[in-house]
Amino acid sequence: MIQVRNVSKRYGRHQALDDISFEVKKGDILGFLGPNGAGKSTTMNIITGYISCDSGEVLIDGKNILEDPKAAKSRMGYLPEIPPLYNDMTVEKYLEFMFRLKRIRLPMEEHISKILDDLNLSDVSERIIGHLSKGYRQRVGLAQALLGDPPVLILDEPSVGLDPAQIIEMRNLIRKLGENHTVILSSHVLTEIQAVCDKIVMINNGKIAANGKIDLLMGTGKGTKIIRLVAEGREQGILSALKSIDGIIKITSLGESERGCYEFRIESRKDIRRAISRAFSRTDIAIMLMQPAGHSLEDIYLELISGKQG
Repeated sequence: MIQVRNVSKRYGRHQALDDISFEVKKGDILGFLGPNGAGKSTTMNIITGYISCDSGEVLIDGKNILEDPKAAKSRMGYLPEIPPLYNDMTVEKYLEFMFRLKRIRLPMEEHISKILDDLNLSDVSERIIGHLSKGYRQRVGLAQALLGDPPVLILDEPSVGLDPAQIIEMRNLIRKLGENHTVILSSHVLTEIQAVCDKIVMINNGKIAANGKIDLLMGTGKGTKIIRLVAEGREQGILSALKSIDGIIKITSLGESERGCYEFRIESRKDIRRAISRAFSRTDIAIMLMQPAGHSLEDIYLELISGKQG
C-alpha cells in the first residue's frame, strides 16, 4: 500500500535521509519512530508530497507521489501535528468546505454524517471549532483526513497536547480506523506506539535502525536474562569489569544517568547479579541500582538510538 524505495534527501551538507526503504502493507498500523533530527519529519513530508526527495521514489497504492501527485494524494488522508482548522467555522461547515475543496465524489451529507458518528463528533457538529477542547479539535482534524474515505492515513503526533483520558480515546479511534485503513502513526510516545501499532520503522541519523513487527523485535534475545544496572565510577572501568564476567551476551551503555553514574542494559545466559557484585567488590565501582528488566519497546529504542554497545 505504501512503498518507500531508496529515498535520499540532503539539505546543503546535511544528509537528512540516506537511501531508506520500507513498506507498509494493506491493513498495517505502522509506528514511525526516531529522535529529534533523525529524519522522521523529512520522511513524512516526502511521503505526503510536501517536499521532494533527491533520489528514490514513494508509491501510495501504486501511484508515484511525484509523478502522479493528484492520484497518490487522493488515496491518502493526512493529519499533521497541528491540524489545518478554521476556528471560526462550525465543525459541520468546516467539513463541508473541505469536502468541496477536495472535490470528493460521494454523497456529501451522508458521508460527513457517517464520519461525525464514527468519531463521536455528532453532538458538537454545530459548535464553533475555536470553542472546542484540544481533544475535540484533534478529532475534527482526523475527520478532515477521513474525507473521501482514503485507504491510507498518515497521522503525525495525533495525541500531542492531549490529557490522559483524551489520549486513550485517540488510541481507541486509531485502532478502530486500522480495521479499514492502512495507517502510519508518527509519535514520540513509545507506550502509544506499543499499544496501537503492529509494526515499527525506527529511523536514526537518516538511516533505518529497525524495521519489523513489534512482537518479534521485542522477542529478540528470548530466553536470556536482562539486567538494568546503574553503577558509580568511570564508564570504561565499569565496562572492563563487566566484560570479565562469564555468560554475558551483550552490554549496552545507555550513558550517564546522573553525575558520575552510568546506566547499562546487560543480556546474559544466566543470572549474573552475584558475579557482578563480586567483580565490582574488587574495584572502586559502586552499584547504585541492579534489577531484572524485560524486553520492551523502550529497551529496543534506547539500544538502537544510543548505538553504544560493549
